[in-house]
Amino acid sequence: MRRLYSTFAGSCPGAGLLLLRLVVGSVLLLRTGSNLWTHAPIQTTLTSVALAALGLLLIAGLWTPLAGAAVAVIEIARVLTMAPDPLVGLMTGTVGAALALLGPGRWSVDAQLFGWKRIEAPPRRSRSNVA
Repeated sequence: MRRLYSTFAGSCPGAGLLLLRLVVGSVLLLRTGSNLWTHAPIQTTLTSVALAALGLLLIAGLWTPLAGAAVAVIEIARVLTMAPDPLVGLMTGTVGAALALLGPGRWSVDAQLFGWKRIEAPPRRSRSNVA
Protein backbone atom coordinates (compact mmCIF):
# COMPACT_ATOMS: atom_id res chain seq x y z
CA MET A 1 0.00 0.00 0.00
CA ARG A 2 2.87 2.36 0.78
CA ARG A 3 4.06 2.07 -2.82
CA LEU A 4 0.80 3.62 -4.03
CA TYR A 5 1.15 6.85 -2.02
CA SER A 6 4.23 8.73 -0.91
CA THR A 7 2.32 10.24 2.02
CA PHE A 8 -1.13 10.05 3.51
CA ALA A 9 -2.52 13.57 3.26
CA GLY A 10 -3.27 15.27 6.57
CA SER A 11 -4.57 18.68 7.61
CA CYS A 12 -7.14 20.21 5.22
CA PRO A 13 -6.55 17.80 2.31
CA GLY A 14 -6.90 14.86 4.69
CA ALA A 15 -10.15 16.28 6.04
CA GLY A 16 -11.40 16.68 2.47
CA LEU A 17 -10.59 13.06 1.67
CA LEU A 18 -12.33 11.96 4.87
CA LEU A 19 -15.41 13.97 3.89
CA LEU A 20 -15.42 12.45 0.39
CA ARG A 21 -15.14 8.94 1.81
CA LEU A 22 -17.95 9.52 4.31
CA VAL A 23 -20.32 11.02 1.74
CA VAL A 24 -19.76 8.42 -0.98
CA GLY A 25 -19.93 5.54 1.50
CA SER A 26 -23.16 6.89 2.98
CA VAL A 27 -24.71 7.38 -0.46
CA LEU A 28 -23.83 3.81 -1.39
CA LEU A 29 -25.33 2.43 1.81
CA LEU A 30 -28.53 4.46 1.45
CA ARG A 31 -29.02 3.59 -2.22
CA THR A 32 -28.39 -0.12 -1.80
CA GLY A 33 -30.23 -0.58 1.49
CA SER A 34 -33.66 -0.58 -0.10
CA ASN A 35 -32.63 -3.25 -2.63
CA LEU A 36 -31.44 -5.60 0.11
CA TRP A 37 -34.85 -5.85 1.80
CA THR A 38 -37.03 -6.30 -1.28
CA HIS A 39 -37.55 -9.32 -3.50
CA ALA A 40 -35.27 -7.99 -6.22
CA PRO A 41 -33.64 -10.22 -8.84
CA ILE A 42 -30.51 -12.03 -7.65
CA GLN A 43 -28.19 -9.91 -9.84
CA THR A 44 -29.55 -6.70 -8.31
CA THR A 45 -29.23 -8.15 -4.81
CA LEU A 46 -25.61 -9.26 -5.36
CA THR A 47 -24.68 -5.87 -6.82
CA SER A 48 -26.33 -4.15 -3.86
CA VAL A 49 -24.47 -6.35 -1.36
CA ALA A 50 -21.17 -5.61 -3.12
CA LEU A 51 -21.83 -1.86 -3.18
CA ALA A 52 -22.87 -1.85 0.49
CA ALA A 53 -19.67 -3.67 1.45
CA LEU A 54 -17.62 -1.25 -0.66
CA GLY A 55 -19.41 1.67 1.00
CA LEU A 56 -18.41 0.36 4.43
CA LEU A 57 -14.80 -0.07 3.27
CA LEU A 58 -14.74 3.51 1.98
CA ILE A 59 -16.20 4.90 5.20
CA ALA A 60 -13.55 3.10 7.22
CA GLY A 61 -10.80 3.94 4.75
CA LEU A 62 -9.76 0.30 4.40
CA TRP A 63 -8.40 -0.90 1.04
CA THR A 64 -9.43 2.46 -0.40
CA PRO A 65 -7.74 2.13 -3.83
CA LEU A 66 -9.42 -1.21 -4.49
CA ALA A 67 -12.79 -0.15 -3.06
CA GLY A 68 -12.79 3.13 -4.98
CA ALA A 69 -11.90 1.44 -8.26
CA ALA A 70 -14.58 -1.22 -7.76
CA VAL A 71 -17.20 1.44 -6.97
CA ALA A 72 -16.20 3.35 -10.10
CA VAL A 73 -16.49 0.28 -12.33
CA ILE A 74 -19.82 -0.88 -10.90
CA GLU A 75 -21.44 2.55 -10.87
CA ILE A 76 -20.30 3.50 -14.38
CA ALA A 77 -21.56 0.12 -15.63
CA ARG A 78 -24.91 0.83 -13.98
CA VAL A 79 -25.05 4.28 -15.63
CA LEU A 80 -24.35 2.75 -19.05
CA THR A 81 -27.15 0.19 -18.60
CA MET A 82 -29.74 2.93 -18.11
CA ALA A 83 -30.04 2.98 -14.32
CA PRO A 84 -33.04 4.91 -12.91
CA ASP A 85 -30.86 7.67 -11.40
CA PRO A 86 -27.83 8.03 -13.68
CA LEU A 87 -26.56 11.30 -12.19
CA VAL A 88 -26.14 9.84 -8.71
CA GLY A 89 -24.37 6.81 -10.19
CA LEU A 90 -22.14 9.06 -12.27
CA MET A 91 -21.25 11.13 -9.20
CA THR A 92 -20.48 8.15 -6.96
CA GLY A 93 -18.50 6.44 -9.71
CA THR A 94 -16.44 9.56 -10.40
CA VAL A 95 -15.70 10.23 -6.72
CA GLY A 96 -14.87 6.53 -6.25
CA ALA A 97 -12.32 6.77 -9.05
CA ALA A 98 -10.91 9.98 -7.54
CA LEU A 99 -10.53 8.27 -4.15
CA ALA A 100 -8.81 5.33 -5.81
CA LEU A 101 -6.30 7.74 -7.36
CA LEU A 102 -5.85 10.14 -4.42
CA GLY A 103 -5.83 7.69 -1.52
CA PRO A 104 -7.64 7.58 1.80
CA GLY A 105 -5.96 10.40 3.72
CA ARG A 106 -4.41 10.39 7.18
CA TRP A 107 -7.65 9.62 9.04
CA SER A 108 -8.21 6.10 7.74
CA VAL A 109 -7.51 2.51 8.61
CA ASP A 110 -5.13 2.34 5.63
CA ALA A 111 -3.00 5.11 7.12
CA GLN A 112 -2.86 3.32 10.48
CA LEU A 113 -1.91 0.01 8.89
CA PHE A 114 0.35 1.12 6.06
CA GLY A 115 1.39 4.70 6.90
CA TRP A 116 4.81 5.88 7.91
CA LYS A 117 5.80 4.89 11.42
CA ARG A 118 8.04 6.88 13.73
CA ILE A 119 10.60 4.82 15.59
CA GLU A 120 12.18 6.36 18.67
CA ALA A 121 15.78 5.41 19.39
CA PRO A 122 16.62 4.59 23.01
CA PRO A 123 18.46 7.36 24.87
CA ARG A 124 22.25 7.19 24.89
CA ARG A 125 23.96 6.11 28.04
CA SER A 126 26.50 8.56 29.32
CA ARG A 127 30.13 7.43 29.45
CA SER A 128 30.83 9.13 32.79
CA ASN A 129 29.23 6.27 34.73
CA VAL A 130 31.62 3.73 33.24
CA ALA A 131 34.48 2.73 35.62
